Amino acid sequence: MKAAIYHSYGSPEVLQIRDVDKPALKDEDRVLIKVAAASVNQYDTLYRKGYLPTRLENGFTKPKTPILGIDVAGTVEAVGKEVQKFKVGDRVFGSCVGSHAEYVCPRQSVLSQMPDNAAFEEAAAIPCAAQTALQALRDTAHIKEGDKVLIYGASGGVGHFAVQLARYFGAEVTAVCSGSNMGWVKDLGAHHVIDYTEEDFSHNGEKYNIILDAVGKRTFFSCWRSLAENGMYITEHALYPKYHPIQLMIGSLIGRKKAKIHLAKPADSDLDLLRELVEKEEIKPKIEKCFGLDEIAEAHRHVESGRTKGKVVLKIM
Repeated sequence: MKAAIYHSYGSPEVLQIRDVDKPALKDEDRVLIKVAAASVNQYDTLYRKGYLPTRLENGFTKPKTPILGIDVAGTVEAVGKEVQKFKVGDRVFGSCVGSHAEYVCPRQSVLSQMPDNAAFEEAAAIPCAAQTALQALRDTAHIKEGDKVLIYGASGGVGHFAVQLARYFGAEVTAVCSGSNMGWVKDLGAHHVIDYTEEDFSHNGEKYNIILDAVGKRTFFSCWRSLAENGMYITEHALYPKYHPIQLMIGSLIGRKKAKIHLAKPADSDLDLLRELVEKEEIKPKIEKCFGLDEIAEAHRHVESGRTKGKVVLKIM
């Protein structure tokens, strides 16, 4: 099968399309998927570049896992003996390391049936970004109806799902993005939209129960005055190297305002919920651009530009 592989850390040019062995069903709870589409996330670019925290997991001098990708959508070609949820021919989506290839073999616990009303490209855009937004708001911040929620980076992959999910949970949503994205972000359900190039939300006197920094461009201290008493600031410092975790740790010990680090954990129950929400049109993935597998380097450059509007997806088969 063809796969985008890298054997050294560096620029997008380290990615090469090569023929590699097709994965086999070695474990009985795994599913062999013919990949139709897969997202390209910031996660992938940081692993490719060899950002220090990723090297501690993936090899300090060279990558242990040569195929990137963590989101997948495709068709089931074979199932292990213990697999109960899926059968050959099912259209599935979910979380899977190594999805920038023609076939993958994940466990059934990180997959769900695809939404009936979604194309493969749309389904591939959902898993990592939408689960991150869902778990951050629901499990970490314990969002409730009537909360005032601010999403910083509302036009990005995580951010545009967070806007829709916060609205779904009954919150009053303020979205922060660039002026060129204000229109479609407003259409996602945001009650208020702020152009960060024209206004710093932290100076407007408003107080929020939850501030979700979906792009890692703010700090807890810079958001302090905008948090309500007992409010919570959430970021993903492991994903964004510009963030300062020491400041986060110290700040979270001061007063009743809290700061949390959140990283998504793949769960089939959350994928099932997201599927239902897509089918009910409560949420919808925004895809900015699709690339072919042989355009993987260009896709990485585009994601690294920081100008993505929604999700970037690879069309593989």
